Amino acid sequence: MTSFTTLFRKSVFCGFVLALGLSVAAISARAEVPFLQDKVQSGKLPPVAERLPQEPLKIDFAAEGKVIGKYGGDLRMLMGKIKDLGQITVYTYARLVGYGPDFNFYADIAESYEVKEGREFTFKLRKGHKWSDGHPVTSEDFRYFWEDMVNNEELGREGVPSQMLVDGEPPVFKVIDEQTFSYTWKKNNPAFLPAIAAPSPLYLYRPAHYMKQFHDKYADADKLKRMVEEENVKDWAALHTRKQRQRRPENPELPSLQAWMNTTPPPSTRFVFVRNPFFHRIDPEGNQLPYIDRLVMHVVSKDVIAAKTGSGEADLQARYLRFDDLPFLKSGEETNDFTTHLWLNGKGSQVALFPNLNVNDPVWRKLTRDVRFRRALSLAIDREEINEAIYFGLATPSANTVLPRSPLYREEFAKMWAERDIDLANKLLDEAGLDKKDSYGFRLLPDGRPAEITLETAGESSEETDVLELIIDHMKDIGIKLYVRSSQRDIFRRRAYAGDTIISVAQGLNNGISSAEMDPEELAPTDQAQLQWPSWGQYYGTKQMAGEPADLDEAKAQLELYESWMAATSLEEKEQIWLEMLKNYADQVFTIGTVNNSRQPVVVSNKLQNVPEEGIYSWEPTSYFGNYKPDTFWYDK
Repeated sequence: MTSFTTLFRKSVFCGFVLALGLSVAAISARAEVPFLQDKVQSGKLPPVAERLPQEPLKIDFAAEGKVIGKYGGDLRMLMGKIKDLGQITVYTYARLVGYGPDFNFYADIAESYEVKEGREFTFKLRKGHKWSDGHPVTSEDFRYFWEDMVNNEELGREGVPSQMLVDGEPPVFKVIDEQTFSYTWKKNNPAFLPAIAAPSPLYLYRPAHYMKQFHDKYADADKLKRMVEEENVKDWAALHTRKQRQRRPENPELPSLQAWMNTTPPPSTRFVFVRNPFFHRIDPEGNQLPYIDRLVMHVVSKDVIAAKTGSGEADLQARYLRFDDLPFLKSGEETNDFTTHLWLNGKGSQVALFPNLNVNDPVWRKLTRDVRFRRALSLAIDREEINEAIYFGLATPSANTVLPRSPLYREEFAKMWAERDIDLANKLLDEAGLDKKDSYGFRLLPDGRPAEITLETAGESSEETDVLELIIDHMKDIGIKLYVRSSQRDIFRRRAYAGDTIISVAQGLNNGISSAEMDPEELAPTDQAQLQWPSWGQYYGTKQMAGEPADLDEAKAQLELYESWMAATSLEEKEQIWLEMLKNYADQVFTIGTVNNSRQPVVVSNKLQNVPEEGIYSWEPTSYFGNYKPDTFWYDK
């Protein structure tokens, strides 16, 4: 005899399905995931109807050019280090609010959100949404982060995240009900949504039901002490920090809201991410996503990743592949059943030079802060030769600025001080005080030392090395001798932060397809990681706790414009500020670009479907693969 409870559940489920505009027959015939059937039949997992939120996120396949897929399979990827675990949360890209295909914001984990006057943000969660362990996702998870972590003296030592401060003031957080909560500032906060939608996002939540066992406010003292000893950490706060990491999912027990969850504790050379049985997205027929059962991440030497990819050992690979790997990759396509797509690289410059305005040497500091010196170096570079010799003419000679796909692109910014002019470059260097030369024609510093510059790099790309070899030749024409020094990334950055570098080499703007609503923080000294002014950026980023304040008028002007953008209330005002910042950035040549619009090899197994042939491979806003929703990728065999 069928129980009343069973009949009630069926009637509720049918109502839920009809509310979504889905077919009950289609759900019952296709919705259960084969990979999870044994657990459902054994009672370890509830059926899919009880695992999905009442209002799951239905992906618009027609708008995104996708087709309905099939369940199953392992997606193999290659990574060069264990730290690359963090790339999985970038690729899978489930966010409270995220960037859609048009790069506008949309509610993802949240069911909806409302913004009033740019300063009051109210979020409503999906009723019935659950963490990967089946526990409900509620406002408590957000309250826990704000009250028990950020505002806890032991856990919140770094203070309130910078994106949650307006004029140094934090928001007022309010729980409205189990699914609804809000953040309210006295003034508008346009950086808040971009921070939530970022590749490395501002995580406003933690699984409170899981994390409380590691918090001294909630945990049994004796049990917590034993766990601290077993984990061999300093105190409960260190234990809590280790267990709660969202960006780099090293803790397999940590409940997740992503499409796949890590099952392998480090250290390992093979990490297996299995499907989240409670993931909140569905396809147009009501099938729960993701289609693919497991992501398998193999950690190998980055030097062999191209070779292994070309031998068919990866199903989806772009990281650690370079444009100069293309001939080898193409040669392996037929034998190993894959295709190499060429996606647009979304960086502002494929290779850029960063004159360090905070360099310790006083003579060099005076020069790097002299715009004539920076302009001269930029004018000496033959970008056309770089494009033809390294990128087969497929890239675009340009300053380090946004790309033509950005609504903020202006051709004048791309060309500003970026077209080779040796005569003008020499004239500017003479005016900057480098008018004396040695017997070989190389310039001398005002104190008589040779004007020799060591270009510092992380040495991770032969493509970068090839570009620098050309630039070294270009600079001889203006009497500047360059050398290249490569070091490990951590050492390279430490030297720049300490003021020991004159010019660093890296890629250009992270977000070359910005819109006016996106944060223009890269154009002003706001972060220590900005190699052209690390000390000024550290001062701003640490709320004046470290570093030094910007003391160059043109850099201070960028900061003032950035603060104006933060206070802007209209899209038109934000756009005008963006354009002024871009113009100043190009005119002052704070960084020296070479080419952009270059191509990124993306190797895709021919069995893998719904991966676009054309895409933008960029940190922000596409999160590399994340914007293309890997949970919709599937195997046809």
